[in-house]
Amino acid sequence: MITLHTYNTPNGRKISVALEEMGLPYEVNVVDITKGAQFDPAFLAIAPNNKIPAIVDSDGPDGQPISVFESGAILLYLAAKSGKGMPSGLRGQTAVHEWLMWQMAGFGPMLGQVHFFLGQPEGPARDFGLERYGKETRRLYGVLDKQLTGRDFVATDGEPSIADYAIIGWVWRHERHQVDLAGFPAVAAWYERMMARPAVARGFTVKLG
Repeated sequence: MITLHTYNTPNGRKISVALEEMGLPYEVNVVDITKGAQFDPAFLAIAPNNKIPAIVDSDGPDGQPISVFESGAILLYLAAKSGKGMPSGLRGQTAVHEWLMWQMAGFGPMLGQVHFFLGQPEGPARDFGLERYGKETRRLYGVLDKQLTGRDFVATDGEPSIADYAIIGWVWRHERHQVDLAGFPAVAAWYERMMARPAVARGFTVKLG
């Protein structure tokens, strides 16, 4: 059994989607980040950077428990454990790694900054932040739209990969970071295609807080 320690955020949802798609049994432990639960010593023991999500797999390598923190590392671990969400060949794996790193380094941090500045008081600092990070957010959506043009999934053919699971957690919040998917038709079609998958739908409906 895998215990998913998480909250209802894009990074949390990417893991619940992956677990559902991979058919791995799991239970959820809600870490209420609005109340500081991410600083609890028990959580810090498995997530030293005090960020959700983290997992504990009671049946880890060699049958021994293992904990994993950082959503990208969790996705890589789950793909290795399940044999799903990752192509078998090095060329295909490299493509998935590229787009997973793209999400972790840009399509997440930049969008998160938009979320942050939207919550700030009206004024020059808020305006500057929204202009800077909003512009970069739209640029990143453009990169994703170009990649998805003529493709069903971000880095693979036939079935989605962990790169899709990583990215959809953030596209799920497109309205919050003020992006109209009508301006990115390939992303919009991919988003509808992904959300129509029963396992993805379950990953977004499971209660995470």
